[in-house]
Amino acid sequence: MQSTALRDFIVGLFVLVGLASLGYLSLNLGGAAATGGGLELVATFREIGGLTARAPVAISGVRVGRVQRIELDSNLDARVVMDVDASLELPVDTSAAIRTAGLLGDQFIALEPGAEDDLLGPCEVVAPEAAPGTPCNQIDMVENALNIESLVGRLVHGVADGGEE
Repeated sequence: MQSTALRDFIVGLFVLVGLASLGYLSLNLGGAAATGGGLELVATFREIGGLTARAPVAISGVRVGRVQRIELDSNLDARVVMDVDASLELPVDTSAAIRTAGLLGDQFIALEPGAEDDLLGPCEVVAPEAAPGTPCNQIDMVENALNIESLVGRLVHGVADGGEE
């Protein structure tokens, strides 16, 4: 049988490893992992639906970042700030769309790289009609969230009005 001191040391070490693992998993699964220092992208949407901060940002279904924050701009549109992997080489004509994972799943931002040779980099203003104070890496080509209620309303009113708008 092992001595009491050695056994206590082994049990304590096991508990510390378990607590460290639990802390690591809770931070990563909770979305609080440190991902700062990446490439900051900004997109403005008229409708974001149920998009929230810490929502995934993906390219071709592969997660490349997350939504840092969502705020209103001066035109009362939703300004979405994303933090993506800095090693990505995204063209300046990259587009962003709000998508839903599955039928009733969470929403995420899908980035679609464009065909331009110029790449997004740290603090470049890429908006063609950029006003003074425009944030770095503004994505202009966006697709708003799909609002089911407005689609049903249009369908009902369109059918009730004989299909004419």
